[in-house]
Amino acid sequence: MFPRIMTVGALTPITTHGRRVLLAVAAASECRAVLIGLGGRPTSVPALWTTTQVGPWDILLTGISKSNAAAATALALDPKIHSAVLSIGVAGAYPPRGATLMGSTVAGTRSVLADEGVITPGGFLDCPAIGFPVFGGSADAAVSDPGLLEALTPLVDATGPIATVSACSGTDELADILSGRTGAIAECMEGAAVGLVAARRNVAFIELRAISNTTGDRDRQTWDMRAALGRLSDLASGL
Repeated sequence: MFPRIMTVGALTPITTHGRRVLLAVAAASECRAVLIGLGGRPTSVPALWTTTQVGPWDILLTGISKSNAAAATALALDPKIHSAVLSIGVAGAYPPRGATLMGSTVAGTRSVLADEGVITPGGFLDCPAIGFPVFGGSADAAVSDPGLLEALTPLVDATGPIATVSACSGTDELADILSGRTGAIAECMEGAAVGLVAARRNVAFIELRAISNTTGDRDRQTWDMRAALGRLSDLASGL
């Protein structure tokens, strides 16, 4: 569990206890938004798989996808230096709440590997079900650190599971399947991969997202990336 929480006014920002916090961000546009929110220079976006520092924050540009996120985080995360790692960026919202979540911010209660496993005639089997658990035991998700979740919930509009996928939901059928299987309210391509590295290194983890789009049939999706990046800056400033 993440250590002490310091209460200031209505918010409960996280404390670092002399260590730094790693922020894993997938895309350059997301990284610029986070830098703006933290008071850094938006031109200071680091090269892929490298970090830039703003105050107690190490901001890591991972690149998109589980593979980039896991590899970059594994290289950057050091338990002797970092007290926590946050996967932060934008995400697509699942039905039936997709339209109402547009432009909102969410914190993950857990980050689920939503499409890792086997599709059989009888349905989908996740990795634990076929005897190859990614996280160990029966888990198929990175569970958010309770202290971080408590501290950061006041900064967001909603909380719930967030799915991590290799193929985003560009059809209504896939969006319904993944949201139904995982209970997730949104999807992205990196969160659980960052969470896996955090679990291996025994470092506190949580995922934070600003909703940029709805999921489902691609030609009927609603997008507002500009608004989502603005909310992402707001979220980062609240840290």
